[in-house]
Order: sequence, then structure tokens, then C-alpha cells
Amino acid sequence: MKCSINIKRKLGRRNEMIYGHFIEHFHRQIYGGVYDPGNPLSDEDGLRKDVLEAMRGIKVPVLRWPGGCFVSSYNWKKAVGPKRTPFFDKAWRVEDPNTFGTDEYVKMCRKIGCEPYICTNAGTGTAEEMSDWVEYCNLETEGEFAKWRIENGNPEPFFVKYWSIGNENYGGWEIGAKSAEEWGRLVLEAAKMIKHVDPTTELTAAALADLDWNINLLKHCGNRLDWISIHKYWDMIHETNACAGYEQVMAYTNDLETDINKVRGLLTAMGLEKQIKIAYDEWNLRGWYHPNAHTVKQGIRKEDYLYPRDKNDDNSLYTMADAVFSACFLNTCNRNCDLVGMANFAPIVNTRGCIYTHKDGIVLRSTYHVFDLYVNYLGEQVLDVWEEDPEQITVTDRLGGKTGVDEVGGRVQTEIDELDVIATYRETEKVVAIAAVNKNAETARYLELSIQGGFSGREYRICSVNGENVDSYNDIGSEQVKLVIGDWKPVPADATFELAPHSVNVIQIK
Repeated sequence: MKCSINIKRKLGRRNEMIYGHFIEHFHRQIYGGVYDPGNPLSDEDGLRKDVLEAMRGIKVPVLRWPGGCFVSSYNWKKAVGPKRTPFFDKAWRVEDPNTFGTDEYVKMCRKIGCEPYICTNAGTGTAEEMSDWVEYCNLETEGEFAKWRIENGNPEPFFVKYWSIGNENYGGWEIGAKSAEEWGRLVLEAAKMIKHVDPTTELTAAALADLDWNINLLKHCGNRLDWISIHKYWDMIHETNACAGYEQVMAYTNDLETDINKVRGLLTAMGLEKQIKIAYDEWNLRGWYHPNAHTVKQGIRKEDYLYPRDKNDDNSLYTMADAVFSACFLNTCNRNCDLVGMANFAPIVNTRGCIYTHKDGIVLRSTYHVFDLYVNYLGEQVLDVWEEDPEQITVTDRLGGKTGVDEVGGRVQTEIDELDVIATYRETEKVVAIAAVNKNAETARYLELSIQGGFSGREYRICSVNGENVDSYNDIGSEQVKLVIGDWKPVPADATFELAPHSVNVIQIK
């Protein structure tokens, strides 16, 4: 495929927060994950030093917490101060010791060097409780809750800028679910009170790519919101843990822009496209495995609903399929940098996360290396790309897939673009960096580049994330997927570059 790029034709400047992450009080994400007091690998605050180092390695820009479904029955006030009261988490049906709360979370963010992003309880909580939380974090000395923070050993405000009103409150699985009309009214009152406490906060509210829900939300309080929250998991295997194979995952890439286009159209129709951006503040290829938890009929025995969550820890599930898909999603965010300003990979530690912890260390899964590649080797300016004669391949999709007409044994044949390409520019270093994903499972492909606008490239290198095959994965003592940084070489005369099968690449040209 031939791609033409002009460094003067900029789509926009990407927001680094599209490389953000998320962590929830679910299974081993917090306890036994990033927070593990008593482990020799933990620091004086109980935080795993190896996990913090890995998070700094991918320059985590923003970290959303504490949920997720967990937050919809969470009382933040019981998890600050010297006396912590354990509580039964009705979302995940476990006791939470409350030893990791707001103070510990903000301290962790400071050690990582990222912005905290707090999601508030809009399930059982009230607008007043949400704004009390903002008081605790952001006011200097005024009022009961700022004084409480000071008493707890934090004399300076936390200055938490990003706040979400609720989490998936549109869903019947969520504690404290609301109708569209109820939601618009609650968000209005919460936003009003939060902004009265701290007008510098940036607010988002739980939403989805649904016309009725969003119209009610934006009609009531569109003028008070800075973001609209969208969640998306494509491989919905919460009850089965039956991960889709490589071909099915590639078929999912046809659906990456669907919700963005729907929300873009609605914001434009309501005249809010310049004010409100999309925060994809939960996304991952695969839904988390938690059978018999968010169903009408609940599991009775822990063997039915609790212990199966350990199967999220099977590192063999997180392969090059996850890496390739995640790169395509990040490409989509970059292409829509005018509207998508934040995205939070869900989660960052354990479950489906890019970092897996065990008592003696960590495993960096395939998706970690994609973030490493994109954060550290792409540029900040997103350039327009003109593709000539893009090639397509046919993959097998589940029946009812987004495209395709020929049924094959209960499935359909789906056409997908073989390559996914974006171009960026690092102005300070005068480097063009092209993210090029080859979705083809078995065959190398070639990318011919034409760069215009007064740029003359002399040297290039290819930085790649790949494994021996599409099922390659990383585990304790085994690294099958890695990031390889190529050597600088003269740009070939025909400006054609080879992309290995099932690979994620950044071609840097200087």
C-alpha cells in the first residue's frame, strides 16, 4: 500500500491522555496488585515498586479510580483517616478492607507522575457526597472536609482536576441505575455543587452511544460538562472467558469508530462539539471474567461467582491479538484527536491488564509493549494520511458481524483493511513517526511512503512489537512478545518498508 503524507497537513495535536489507564477494586487490581503491604517488593507505603516503575515506563498520564462498578456503593469517607471501616462491596460481593483509599491513591499517582481522575458514587451516593469528596481533595482549609484532609497528614490540597459523575449508571447491572431523565437531573445537581466547590475541575458523566440517553444528559447539563464518558469492550466474555481467536478479533477492528461517529454527530447537532470531548475512560478488547455476578440469578457458592475470577490471571489469554487490536484502537483515537481527548485502558494491573503481578515480580503482557511503543516513539502532531489502493483481507466473523454476507457454518466472511496506518510528527526532533499495524496473521506486507511538505528523510528505523505467531504471549519466565528497537539505516530509494505479519510498528524517519 502507498501512503502520502504532508507534514503541513495536521489533523491536530493528540492529547497524551489517550494513553491513560484505569484501576478498580476488583479481584487483584488493588490488593495483591499495585498495593501489597508486607511484600519485599513494596515500598514504605505498601505500593509495589516494580509496578510503579513499569507504569512510569509507559508514562501513564492519567489514572482513573476507584471504579468501575465498585464505586456505585462506595463511601469514600470510610476509607480516609486512621480508622478504616471494612465494608461489604455489593457490586463484587467481597469485603473490602478500605485500607487503600483517597490518600493512598493520590500518593500513588504522585509517585507515578500522573494525573488522578476520580470517579464518584452516583449509584447510592448523592450530589452532596460527591462535592464533599471534591472539598476533601481540593479546598485549602475551608470547611469540614479540607480540615479533615489536613488532620490526616495532607496539609496541601491534592488539586484533583478530573472527576467523573458516576459509572455506567445507564445499565441494569449497576447499583443505583437510573433512567435517562433521572440521570440528567442528578448530573445537573452534582455538576452544580462540584463546580461551586472548585470551578477549575473538569467533569465527565457516564454515557454511552445512545441517542435518548445522551440527549437527556446534554439537554440538562451539557453546558456544565467538559467530557462525555464512553465505555467499550468488544469481546464480551464476562460469563464464559471464551476469548475470541485472532481472526474474530481482527473483525472487531471494523467497529472501532462506530461509537465515536455517533457521539460526534450528536455533539455537533447540539452545538457542543467545541466544548465537550470524548473520554473513553474504560476500554479493552476483552470484557473481564466475573460469572454470576452481574446477572439476575446470582451465584450462591464462591466456586460459582468468586473463585472463577482467578482465570483472569491466565497470561496465555493475552496474545498478539490483544496487541494488534489495542494498537488499532489507539490509531483510531489519534485519527479522531479533535474529539477523543482521553482513553483509559481497563485495567492497568491484573485482570485483563497490561501488567500482571505475582509475589516475586511482574509480567509485562503484550499490550504493555504497545503502550511503550506509542507513548515513547510516536510524535505529538497527528498528520493527514492519504492511502492509495488499500488492500483488504477476508476473516471469519461471528454470525451477525458488522459486515459480510456469506454464511459459513454459523459465521460470516468479513472484509477488513489489512493495514492500519497513522502518521505523526515530532516537531522538536524533526522526526516523522508512522504507526503501521499489519493485521495479516501470516503474510508480511509492504508500505510505500511519500512524505511532502519540505521534509527530506535520510535515515529510518523500525520499532516493532511482535511474537513468533498470533498466539504468542508473555508469562513468568517466558517473554514471547517484546518491543524491538531497530537500528538507524539509510532510507531505501523506493521508500518501501516491510511490515512483518501480525505486527505493530512505528517507522521513525529523520
